[in-house]
Amino acid sequence: MKLNLQIAVMNITYINKFKFIARHFIFWVGVWFFFVYFFSYSSNNVVYRNWFSTLLMPITMLTTYFVVYFLIPKYLLTKKYNFFILYSFYAFIISADLIGLVIVFYFLFLSNLNITEMPFMSKKFVFVLIVVYLVVGLVSFVSLLNHNFKTISKNKELQNKILETQLQIKNQELQYLKKQIHPHFLFNTLNTIYGFALKQSKDTPEIILKLSNLLDYILYQVNKPKVSLKEEVLHIKEYIELEKIRFQDTLKVSFNSDDIFDEIQVAPMLLIPFVENAFKHGSLIDGFLTVEITISLNDNEFGFFIKNTVLENDENRNIEGIGLENIKKRLSLLYKNNHQLQIENRANWFMINLKITNLTA
Repeated sequence: MKLNLQIAVMNITYINKFKFIARHFIFWVGVWFFFVYFFSYSSNNVVYRNWFSTLLMPITMLTTYFVVYFLIPKYLLTKKYNFFILYSFYAFIISADLIGLVIVFYFLFLSNLNITEMPFMSKKFVFVLIVVYLVVGLVSFVSLLNHNFKTISKNKELQNKILETQLQIKNQELQYLKKQIHPHFLFNTLNTIYGFALKQSKDTPEIILKLSNLLDYILYQVNKPKVSLKEEVLHIKEYIELEKIRFQDTLKVSFNSDDIFDEIQVAPMLLIPFVENAFKHGSLIDGFLTVEITISLNDNEFGFFIKNTVLENDENRNIEGIGLENIKKRLSLLYKNNHQLQIENRANWFMINLKITNLTA
């Protein structure tokens, strides 16, 4: 298995090397034909122009590779501009000298010291220099474009990985918060059942039945990203009925809700912790715990308001509990930029006002 993998890697390496060499070979053949075409201007001497083009090729190739594989990555891309300019100047002087030597060599050995035998363009040092550096500049430009493209691609890939990691962290945090909410909710409800069981109350079976309905909601619906708002409201009502049994005649509950369409969805267990908090930390005033709940829907804006009575000098007045703290974190994760949560203590009331805009987004 390991040997096969190594062979496969070696094969891929050889293929990539072959493609690299083939591409460069084809490119330089094209450059040679360009030189031949350029230096054939006003000259029919095929042998001379071919030789002159061939002699220029090593200079062009060396200068191009030096700029593309040394100067640009080592000095230009690393923003060492002083060194880049300095070494570019050296490269220009050396390549210009070599081009001058090619022209002299051509004049001495190929044109029989007859300048009229030289193609017109090969006699002009400036033209020769321009055509060589035209190739160098073109390859350098393409190299920089390729580098920028790769950099952009890598940055996009990195951003996608960061976003993917953030999404995973977000999902893990949500799952963690959900796991905290479940036992907290169950702990409070089981305490209620325990109290009724001690009293051997006839309401104990009914409480267990209502709890089983809530457990079904928690176990099978809460892992979904969204649930029907109507279903969430239904389980709030079941929870309230459960608390009515516990509080007996010491509870006053007002529940008002607008008509809710089936397609409206919210995060599961989003509202029940607020309701649970009201019953857990609420206080009896004049013999009653009073809880008022209002659910409103206006276009695409969802509103949830709940308030409960608290004693003004109650030590637990400012204690919001684990469930409420967790729901705050969940809201910041799920509805970061489109929710408002106001928590207020005033007189003998503890009030929570939640608004979510763009609920269907």
